[in-house]
Amino acid sequence: MAPRAEVLPLVSVCRTGFEGIIRPLVKGGCLNIITFANHFAAKRTDRCQELLFQCFSAWLGPNKAGPITAFQPDLPRCDNSFPPPVRYEQVRLWCSTSRTRPTSCLAETNRNRCRRKAALPGLQRKGSSAQTSGISMCGILGTIGYPEFGAPFEALLDHLAHRGPDAAGIFEHRLADQSVRLGHRRLSIIDLSESANQPFRKDAMVLVFNGEIYNYRDLRSELETYGVNFRTHSDTEVVLEAWRLWGAESLSRLRGMFAFAIYDERSGRLVLARDPFGIKPLFVLRRGSSLAFASELKALRPLLGPDDAIDDPALMASLVYGWVPDDFCMYRHVTKVRPGAWLERGIDGSVAEHVYWDPRQEMVEQGPQPFDVEELRSVLKDSVSAHMVADVPVASFLSGGLDSSLISVLARKQVDRLDCFTIAFREEDQKFERMPDDLTYARQIAKSADLNLHEILISPDVADMLPKMVRTLDEPIGDGAAINAYLICKAARDLGIKVLLSGMGADEIFAGYRRHYACMLATRYRRLPALVRSGLIEPLADLLPAAGSSRGYRTFRWAKRFIKFASLPEEQAYQRSYAFFGREELAGITNPRLSEQAERVFAHHAEIYAEGAPDDQINRMCQTDVRMFLSGLNLAYTDRASMAASTEVRVPFVDKEVVKVAFRLRGADKIQGTNGKFALKKAAESVLPRSIIYRPKGLFSSPLRAWIRNDLRSMVDDILPEGELVRRGYVKSGYIRNLIDDDRAGREDYSKDIWHLLTLDFWLRDQAAPQPARTPQLQLDAV
Repeated sequence: MAPRAEVLPLVSVCRTGFEGIIRPLVKGGCLNIITFANHFAAKRTDRCQELLFQCFSAWLGPNKAGPITAFQPDLPRCDNSFPPPVRYEQVRLWCSTSRTRPTSCLAETNRNRCRRKAALPGLQRKGSSAQTSGISMCGILGTIGYPEFGAPFEALLDHLAHRGPDAAGIFEHRLADQSVRLGHRRLSIIDLSESANQPFRKDAMVLVFNGEIYNYRDLRSELETYGVNFRTHSDTEVVLEAWRLWGAESLSRLRGMFAFAIYDERSGRLVLARDPFGIKPLFVLRRGSSLAFASELKALRPLLGPDDAIDDPALMASLVYGWVPDDFCMYRHVTKVRPGAWLERGIDGSVAEHVYWDPRQEMVEQGPQPFDVEELRSVLKDSVSAHMVADVPVASFLSGGLDSSLISVLARKQVDRLDCFTIAFREEDQKFERMPDDLTYARQIAKSADLNLHEILISPDVADMLPKMVRTLDEPIGDGAAINAYLICKAARDLGIKVLLSGMGADEIFAGYRRHYACMLATRYRRLPALVRSGLIEPLADLLPAAGSSRGYRTFRWAKRFIKFASLPEEQAYQRSYAFFGREELAGITNPRLSEQAERVFAHHAEIYAEGAPDDQINRMCQTDVRMFLSGLNLAYTDRASMAASTEVRVPFVDKEVVKVAFRLRGADKIQGTNGKFALKKAAESVLPRSIIYRPKGLFSSPLRAWIRNDLRSMVDDILPEGELVRRGYVKSGYIRNLIDDDRAGREDYSKDIWHLLTLDFWLRDQAAPQPARTPQLQLDAV
């Protein structure tokens, strides 16, 4: 080891600047600058020296020599070597800030004994000594009972690198003839030290955890009364000890968002669990008694066999909705752990599913109570406060609408400064789209609440962006809002921000979508004589133009959309109000062989809708939204898009306590007259100006009509009429050609339909292409 005298001058360099030495180390992926800064601020000079010396040793390598002052910014990063597997049990620990696969560090154990062989800066240290683990958003991966497969486990974990660029860890264990591997990629949010990495192992139980638990301090205090001794100050250890003491009952005690796996080394039992609303994803692949799980499908694709073909019911669901509900998955033999459920796999390979949060009991059976505006306001403030916990700056989405403005202002009251992000589009796109002027409202609330507003002008290369975004989203999602979410998160990340608050979920639980009011209006519309509806109103609406050559007609579009579902029975009307196709329409454009699979999709919606509040149409719609639309679309694209930018999005409205209060409200308290989200608006009156609360509703959307008519015109012609959807026999070519012609002629507005079909076609094309060894990092740019 070189003399420490060579390290001492470097600490003094930090006092005058980072350019000469510190910045090259950070850029090269060998130094966690936040960890170093924390030690330096605390005047732990010896720890700073140790970190820097380890960095230099790792960077130069054992065979390179020379004075420390010779370091340059363009020196090579950590290499790609991995040591061979070790006997019985191992943990591989990586310096994962490098873009290439870094040098690994190996800890060998023999049951409960551990000997540390080497260490690099930023690497997790595991063993019998105490660990500190903190809240972190990340990617998790695991296999159990799986035979050796072509791709190394490390390569599977690489597909989740964007979810956790700050650290990585692998745990391996063998019990009898069963092999277990658990992997984790970490995005550091709380407890930024290298000791906070996972997998987290304590007393023969191992946890990989994606998410955060907001009430973990209260749970910790309760666990301590039972004699539990804690080694860390994190929610990770609380989750593990809560499960050890209370078992499955612990899940109903957790307030937060999570997907995790717990493995018991002694019994060989594996548990997988997911939060009540599906905020965090968890996919499961089963083949016989073997099981694999991951935060994203990308990491499981290399394990799929020839019999793991595309699942036709799921593809029909994607075609109908533009997204895939949680009860479906695009691959056979792959499922999603349902929101509010947990899976248990025994040593014999048997798997059982259990439910700990039943939406029928939690949202339907509690019964309505009188509206208490103070109770609602209080639970919202409490939820936002809980979602602010982090050791890095927290920012917020800000569209200028009610939901994001309320979250941003409540958050601003708890910090000295709050960065907020809003989007704007090219002037010609906004004009054609007739989009509301959200930017003006965002500026207004930013000024009145002293928010630091960042405006992002979106003018991307859409033709280049679309296939990349489809690959990022895992399953086909035909909603352009995913692009907005990604670009906002990327802009925040470029400014060093890892955490963003979102107003997502308010429309679902408080009845804020236009379709909620439209379906209430449709109930009255169906009372009109059928002759008046079908003989007068509907033919007139059919004659209305949807768009001109340079602008769209929003009111006409809404009228044409309304008559497509208004005469249907209540449940079918609601399904059709947000779906691309109803039963008859789908039958007319798809192959007859798919009729049975399509019927499963419609029956699934009818079943969920029927389980809603029996005497309250508005709450029936809201409960269906929470179980289908929220988890299947909004939370899904938000998770994938934000993680692609290595950021975390938190959703204070999608909280157990908020949802509990929201579904104690009568539907009449959610919609009064034409006023949606009435209860939420009343609660916001003491926080926001009325000009924000009662402004016309905006949409977190993209200018799809302008993009389809202009930027993507040639792509539409080249791909859709004879694309994968047609070639594989899913959709008739004539339907697609008519769709394009009617849209361009302005007879109908089919821009969303065409965008949706493009995303689905690109997803099918991607299945035929060989998967890269590591999922490429999504790079889209806003102006």
